[in-house]
Amino acid sequence: MKNNIISGFGAFLCISALAYINSFDESNLWLIPPFGASMVLVMAVHESPLAHPKNVFFGHIISAFSGVFVYALFGISHFSIGLGVGLAIFLMMVTKTVHPPAGANPIIAILGAKGANFILIPVAAGASFIVLFAVMYNKLLKRQYFTLRIK
Repeated sequence: MKNNIISGFGAFLCISALAYINSFDESNLWLIPPFGASMVLVMAVHESPLAHPKNVFFGHIISAFSGVFVYALFGISHFSIGLGVGLAIFLMMVTKTVHPPAGANPIIAILGAKGANFILIPVAAGASFIVLFAVMYNKLLKRQYFTLRIK
């Protein structure tokens, strides 16, 4: 029960902070729905490879790039939405940065007709914030979040 409370409270703090930052500038949306799903991973199943910082950060960026790229080439269509998600999954698998919540980013990018700025804000900025928060929060609570493997 204690871990459940700690996980829920951590998600509350992080998403509240992103929402607060978002409230200052509505044109630079810092908060996208996939970040809520990312919080489930980094707080509730923080030992999962899918919650690893590189997966959170690069998974979101790669997926956002996929959506922006496909939108630039094909615009909005049934085909482009499917292609954006498929490309994101392929690239995350190839780069070993699979992060399931990031699979929604191409849909947001394509339906929202997003350009390259979407990759930086909210995606890269928000994913960075989530990773930094998760590292600090889990370390503070002495919970295993990730281990660096130097080869």
